Amino acid sequence: MTYNPTIHNRRSIRLQGYDYSQFGTYFITICTHQKQRIFGEIVNGEMKLNLMGQYAFHQWNKIPQRFLNVELDEFIIMPNHIHGIIIIGSGRGEGSENKLRFPTINSFSDPSPLHHDHHQPNGTVPGSIGAIIQNFKSGTSRKINAMPGMKNIKLWQINYYDHIIRNEEDHHRIVEYIQKNPVQWEQDELFSGGL
Repeated sequence: MTYNPTIHNRRSIRLQGYDYSQFGTYFITICTHQKQRIFGEIVNGEMKLNLMGQYAFHQWNKIPQRFLNVELDEFIIMPNHIHGIIIIGSGRGEGSENKLRFPTINSFSDPSPLHHDHHQPNGTVPGSIGAIIQNFKSGTSRKINAMPGMKNIKLWQINYYDHIIRNEEDHHRIVEYIQKNPVQWEQDELFSGGL
């Protein structure tokens, strides 16, 4: 069924007027459907991936192959979610050398609708964070649903959380959070199914 805003009462949690396909560094959290713990378990403060977790890990690492202007930074697959940093505009397609990209003040100041020649009405902008996450989710779902006994399972929540990383301190804080996530699993709001 095609999305119809008069029927489907979904509200966007994206920053209004922000171009999520522009150069930038983004912190992403993607949760499993109903926050099911399907990717493995935490043992002694370390994430132990099961087969589905390994599929998610490999799909995440394929993102730069599918989006040549994208680079991956720190990430972790947790039992029921993924945290990762995605950098748009610093991949092989741009010829840069692993440089973080932070938005300028002008990136946030124009609340007018986005105008792209490549924008799809009622669709995802190609090369945007939305397109990257959509591609990752569908690829992972296809692979896992092809496993014996796993046909037609709903793997992901419909939405995802994003945070535009604005500077080095913000980036450092988020990298540290991702790295410590397995050790702090029992204190994580996603441990009990929050977020």
